[in-house]
Amino acid sequence: MKNQKTFEYLQQFLTDERLQKINHFAPESSDFVLPVIEDVFQFRNAAAIVRSVEACGFHKIVAMESENEFNPNLRVTKGAETWVEVEKLPHHLDSIKEIKNRGYKIVAVSPENNATLLPDFQITEPVALVFGTEAAGVTDEILDFADETLAIPMYGFTRSFNVSVAAAICVYELKQKLMKSNLDYKLSEEKMWEMKVRWAVNSLQSGERILAKYLGDN
Repeated sequence: MKNQKTFEYLQQFLTDERLQKINHFAPESSDFVLPVIEDVFQFRNAAAIVRSVEACGFHKIVAMESENEFNPNLRVTKGAETWVEVEKLPHHLDSIKEIKNRGYKIVAVSPENNATLLPDFQITEPVALVFGTEAAGVTDEILDFADETLAIPMYGFTRSFNVSVAAAICVYELKQKLMKSNLDYKLSEEKMWEMKVRWAVNSLQSGERILAKYLGDN
């Protein structure tokens, strides 16, 4: 496998500590839950989402952009941006349709449309969790397109969580559900090696140059 050989080359440049961490956490990674963020404009929220997603062992998010660039605050991410792949797509329904075509069930995190409460939600297939903007929530066209809506129970006067808090609650709860299930939710071997290459490159000051030279020679 090409990615495996590439990683075996790159690992010589890593510290023993970094290599140990990569080898420890990679087998636990999953893309079974894919957070999709709608045009988040507060960089602290963007950073907090990245950090929470990584802490739960999900190492990819999709950021849909229109008016705002998804630009996490590195002081908040605490290094999580090294590990989390951010795929940027246009803030458009076509992007959601593309994600659905990848095999994901589209679940909008919103109380509308007879939403299922998070504790009652049954995860049986890969899920793309769509989180709306700070002010407006999930857009109407995505709500109408979604396969299901998901709501976080509220117990006080406040009727919504900050988007970064909502993302943290949802990805943590779904990770617990996956761990208690019999689902094969972890990355395939090929995806894992691909991720380990990305992690190694991101861990090195000249990672992109080292990778480019290796691929050019091989």
